[in-house]
Amino acid sequence: MSLWFDVARVAVALNVVFLLGLTGVWGRNYLELRSKHVGGLLLFSLLLLGENALALYVYQFDPLLSAWFASNVPDVAWFAMMGFQVLESIGLAVLLWITLD
Repeated sequence: MSLWFDVARVAVALNVVFLLGLTGVWGRNYLELRSKHVGGLLLFSLLLLGENALALYVYQFDPLLSAWFASNVPDVAWFAMMGFQVLESIGLAVLLWITLD
């Protein structure tokens, strides 16, 4: 199970990095354009960044929960959570690539 735990942690860390990049671009655009569309994208990135930062804290730094997630979560649940986090990483990477293009 340690491999899946590491995959989930790496995916969440990548999500935080991707979302920091998107938040920076969309925040700069919002300050310049003041459009509702860009404001919505900025809010989306901030909320998703908060969710992924909390997940990274739980997986990496919280001593009680990280040990529990690494050893006591059923395999089916781990595969589902890891799969969603990897898919989210792929989606955010594509979104960041499109945004920076």
